[in-house]
Amino acid sequence: MMMHQSIVSSNRAICLVGGAPVSDAVFAAVAPFVEGFVGVDGGADHLLARAVAPLAVIGDLDSLTAQARATFSDCLWHIPEQETTDFEKALSRVDAPQIIALGFTGGRLDHTLAVLNVMARIPGRPVLLVDADDVSYLAPQGDSTIHLPAGTRVSLMPLGDVRASVSGVAWPFSDWALHPVGRTSASNMATGGTVRITAQGPLLVTLPQAHLHAVVTGDVRAG
Repeated sequence: MMMHQSIVSSNRAICLVGGAPVSDAVFAAVAPFVEGFVGVDGGADHLLARAVAPLAVIGDLDSLTAQARATFSDCLWHIPEQETTDFEKALSRVDAPQIIALGFTGGRLDHTLAVLNVMARIPGRPVLLVDADDVSYLAPQGDSTIHLPAGTRVSLMPLGDVRASVSGVAWPFSDWALHPVGRTSASNMATGGTVRITAQGPLLVTLPQAHLHAVVTGDVRAG
């Protein structure tokens, strides 16, 4: 991904809001952790519905309603090129230590797959995908740990060629070769305590959304 001149810059987390469904509950869960919100094309209508003023609205703007276009006219950033998705357009123009992304899952499957493609290509950007059910992030390269109660669902899905190990789960494994059309670990479960993940390559970790606070506030630790 090519980085562009920043439209939004912050030393705190920023939330990108896409056009897929966003519940009031998940919006409220994310709000305390972020400096502000960026509407990604039609996602700005979610902000309009909640009377939230965005820091910016970024995208090709082909899905933006006339009402949102008029209301947010002073912070629209029209990027018409079609070589990148609206998610990538926004991500490449927001400078923040952490990006929380709402409204990018649970809608059109091709849109969700495109978001995962971007995350796999730019693993250095700390993106958390959040919806009513899940929080997903790329495992740090090398070793990382997270503390989870017994019975917590832990899904490990490769987004490319990955070598991975995991312990502290019901079905641990060591140095497996994982691939999107090969071996995966889509449905595992914490045994209680420390889950240790070792990853080389883009490995998507998905946990129940109830653990958003732990992920956002740094309970995922490298090493």
